[in-house]
Amino acid sequence: MAVAACGVCASELESWTGRSEPAYPVRLGHEVSGVVAELGEGVESPAVGAPVGVWVTGHGYADYVVAQAAHCFAAGDVPLDTVLTEPLSCVVNAVHLADPRLGDDVVIIGAGFMGHVVQQLTALRGVRHLIVADTRPDALERARALGATQTVLVGEQDLSEVVAELTGGRLADVCIECAGTQAALDSVGAVTRMSGKVVLVGFHQGPPRSIPLGYWNWMAYDLRNAHFRETSAILRGMAVGARLLRAGLVDLAAHVTHRFELADIGTAFDTALSKPAGFVKATVVIDRACG
Repeated sequence: MAVAACGVCASELESWTGRSEPAYPVRLGHEVSGVVAELGEGVESPAVGAPVGVWVTGHGYADYVVAQAAHCFAAGDVPLDTVLTEPLSCVVNAVHLADPRLGDDVVIIGAGFMGHVVQQLTALRGVRHLIVADTRPDALERARALGATQTVLVGEQDLSEVVAELTGGRLADVCIECAGTQAALDSVGAVTRMSGKVVLVGFHQGPPRSIPLGYWNWMAYDLRNAHFRETSAILRGMAVGARLLRAGLVDLAAHVTHRFELADIGTAFDTALSKPAGFVKATVVIDRACG
C-alpha cells in the first residue's frame, strides 16, 4: 500500500522521549491511510487504487507498508490525511463500552483529539447534558463548536459545582476520562453519581497513578477500562469508524491541525509533545496527492 499519511499517536510519545525504555529498533507509526498499490497472491479486494484506512502495528512512517487485506477499510471520498481509522476505532469501542443512554448526563474530562472524537460520538447517542472540562481555553472553544452543552475551564471554574447545578445535584450518569492525568482521575469522584459509569479512555502507561478506591468502591462505580488490545475488537471498531466517516456522521478534518512532511517527522513528534496553542492532532503526510 502507498502511504498517504500516518497520524502521530500520543502513545508513541513514550517511546519518542525514551520514558518507556523501548527495545530498539523502534518502528513507530500505526495510524495509516493510503492507496492500495499491489495485491498479494489470492487477494481480490480491496482493489488496486482503492483509498483505505489501515491497521498496522508499526512501520507506518514510510512510503509503503504491507498490510493484510482484512485490515484495510474503504475510505470513500474522505480526504486521506483525515482517515484516522485506528484512533477512531479506539473511540468507537470506548463509546460502545461507555454506553451512554438517551437523556444521560455525561462529563468528558480532557478535550484533546480523543476527547473531541469521544464527544462527537457520544452526541450521536442522544444524551442530555454533554459537559466538557479542560485546562485550555482553545480546547474548550473547539468543544463548544462541536456541540458541548457546557464547558468548564479547570483551574478557574469548579467542575463539581457546575455538574451539580446542571444535574440538580444528581451528578453525571457517565464520566469519561480522556486526559490521561492524575488530576483528571482526582476529579472523577466529585462529578459522578452513585452507581454511575467511570470510563477510562486516557493513556495511563506513564508514572503510576492512584485512585481513592475505597470511595469509588463505596459509590459502587461501574468502572470500565476503555483500552482494547484484541485484534478482533480493533478491527470491529475500525469497520464501524470507516462507516461513520464515509457517511459523514463523524468528520476528523478540523482535528488534524498540524501536518508535516516525512523529512520533518522529528518536528511532528516535538509538536505533539509540546502541544502549542491550537494543537489537536499531528499527522505526517507522505504523499499530498493521495490526500
